[in-house]
Amino acid sequence: MFILFYIFASELANMTTISKSQIKRNALVEATINLVNNNGFHATPMSKIAKMANVSPATIYLYFENKQDLINQVYIEVKAAFSTFAFKDYNESLPVEKGFEIVWKSIAEFKLNEIEQAMFLSQCDNTPMIDEASRQEGLKHLQPLLYLWERGQKEGIIKAYSPYLLYAYSIYPLAFLMTMHQRDIIRLNPAHLEDAYQAAWNSIKV
Repeated sequence: MFILFYIFASELANMTTISKSQIKRNALVEATINLVNNNGFHATPMSKIAKMANVSPATIYLYFENKQDLINQVYIEVKAAFSTFAFKDYNESLPVEKGFEIVWKSIAEFKLNEIEQAMFLSQCDNTPMIDEASRQEGLKHLQPLLYLWERGQKEGIIKAYSPYLLYAYSIYPLAFLMTMHQRDIIRLNPAHLEDAYQAAWNSIKV
């Protein structure tokens, strides 16, 4: 009985340790996103990140090798969360146009509701801080969309552009609309989003 209790107590202690460790790491990730969004990459030193996360500067190095590693890991994690949301209602058996509509509107929903994460990804799109290996890892999360476009091209529905051009014309403009929405220059409503979707689809369809 004592041995069983000891094992249970040890496992419980380990779970508590892991939980506290994850809480600290999550705080560092959230602090990084917040500070990068407000100050940019170069004005976000590790010391500020640690302070906002309420941990000692030394603690940050238990989770990340350096600032480059921190930024890369946060980018990959946010990209994964973004992609999970983007494809939550998507099914590969859907017709190309309907599949694209579902993915596009989910991306728009993410960008307008998960503002901090969406802003961080926009920052990452325009900085050399993200290394190529991390960008390629992030790209893997968008693979269902790339497969959808490839299928559309084979069916003669999608223009024979590279996936980078297709993304630039149909998805990337959402970042601009999100910024305008945030600055209250335009308050996006369902009609605006429908117009934006139609413009996106028209830009890539044959």
